[in-house]
Amino acid sequence: MSQQVPNELYVDQYTLGLVGPDQEWAGTVADGGTIETYTPPGCWGPMITPSFRGGHEVTRPIRVEGAEVGDAIAIHIRDVAVTSMATSTGSMAEREGAFQDDPFVDHRCPECGTTWPDSVVEGTGEGAIRCAECGANASSFGFDYGYTVAFDHENAVGITLDKDGAHELATNADEVMDIPENSRQHPILLYEPDGMPGTLGRLRPFVGNIGTTPSVTMPDSHNAGDFGQSLIGADHDYGVDTEEDLEKRTDGHMDIPEVRAGATLICPVDIEGGGVYVGDLHANQGDGELSLHTTDVSGTVTMDVEVIEDLDIDGPLLLPNEADLPFISKPYTDEEREAGRNLGVEHNVDVNEEMGPIQVVGSGATVNDATQNAFDRASKLLGMSEGEIRARCTFTGGVQIGRLPGVVQLDMLVPMEILEDRGLDGVVRKQYGL
Repeated sequence: MSQQVPNELYVDQYTLGLVGPDQEWAGTVADGGTIETYTPPGCWGPMITPSFRGGHEVTRPIRVEGAEVGDAIAIHIRDVAVTSMATSTGSMAEREGAFQDDPFVDHRCPECGTTWPDSVVEGTGEGAIRCAECGANASSFGFDYGYTVAFDHENAVGITLDKDGAHELATNADEVMDIPENSRQHPILLYEPDGMPGTLGRLRPFVGNIGTTPSVTMPDSHNAGDFGQSLIGADHDYGVDTEEDLEKRTDGHMDIPEVRAGATLICPVDIEGGGVYVGDLHANQGDGELSLHTTDVSGTVTMDVEVIEDLDIDGPLLLPNEADLPFISKPYTDEEREAGRNLGVEHNVDVNEEMGPIQVVGSGATVNDATQNAFDRASKLLGMSEGEIRARCTFTGGVQIGRLPGVVQLDMLVPMEILEDRGLDGVVRKQYGL
């Protein structure tokens, strides 16, 4: 008798900075089931921990029952809860000698030369991460400008701390950041940066790296067309030869703030089972993530998963909360529909009232490259010429920047009959109550 696939799955096991088909599975969940993940902070902790092969610490992949290559998986994000009480972040500075081609990937001790060395913590500050072999400062990153933020979860605000406050949190960094038991990163609070003290910021958590497993193994932080550029020609285990090799990515690393509770993300299935993974939670971020990093935190994500057969996409589609849609891309109101019908009668033209919003995610070396990637993906998905895509996005949508240098969301309202033909009408109608 075959074992029944569970409808609920809890995941608190992580990779060492990689995504790909060779990673150990976290388990299997039923189509239509619920996944809850408990994840450690994303960028900074793994960045300063030299045993990591990528810049994040994401969950082991999760198999969704029935998901086959060429399908897609709709991830309905029900809840994102931050469990860290504080974090440190800022703009990065690379430490020469502590890496070879890529400071996020091929770490080495600058003194003894050990690659991906184990490390220990001695004290606090930017010299605290030490090679377990020789005792040298083994971290490949410091701060160009950094700050420490304490959170008021009840009121959804954070405040930056001064030197004394940052140091106090650094002495109890693991507990304050709620580093999970199975995590292998050092907490970034150890660095105790104290820039712009007393600055108040609004918090709204989201997931920076979420999606499905690519068909090749790569650093988790580089599963995007912009970060992935550093893999081209790299002389390490995860280097690739050409730009075309990056087409095997699944663009899980988006850093799009609208990927939050209430949103639906539709991801390609490139390996059997899909391999859903989650990491890089952020407490807040402005569009563009202009420091390349933001408030990395531990937390839980609850999401429902649903297989969409034969959708055959090569990058994510995002259905944000309606409140997060640009004004021009929101579903029509009853009043707008009536006005449109009257205008149609006046000008003797049939009005297409049945339209639904979608966002096509694109990535590339630059914002322009990312936008072109989104045009190409939208044209293939919807069976429209690039000219029509550009026209519809100008008249009923636009483009937003998720992350510089190259992740975007291409907004547009799409005729529901086309979404129905692609098998997307049900998920769009459910998302927006159409």
